[in-house]
Amino acid sequence: MSVSLMDFHADWCGPCKTQDPILDELKNDWGDRFDLEKVNVDEEQDVANEYQVRSLPTLIVENDDGVVERFVGVTQREDIEDALERAGA
Repeated sequence: MSVSLMDFHADWCGPCKTQDPILDELKNDWGDRFDLEKVNVDEEQDVANEYQVRSLPTLIVENDDGVVERFVGVTQREDIEDALERAGA
């Protein structure tokens, strides 16, 4: 099963910059167990609209069955890991 973590962000978003190192560290530690997709909402508004993203940062954990978890605001690593495990990563 493929698992992805979508990170909806923007260059002007301060909290997004707080979220970045958490995601980078997670990706380094978990390796290929999930795909990290960074979505710049200024450049990819259609994707943001499709997922109904209204606030930044928004993280969406998804697997082959669809959205498993959605986080709005800066999210701690433990919460993201729990969602990734539930998704099958």
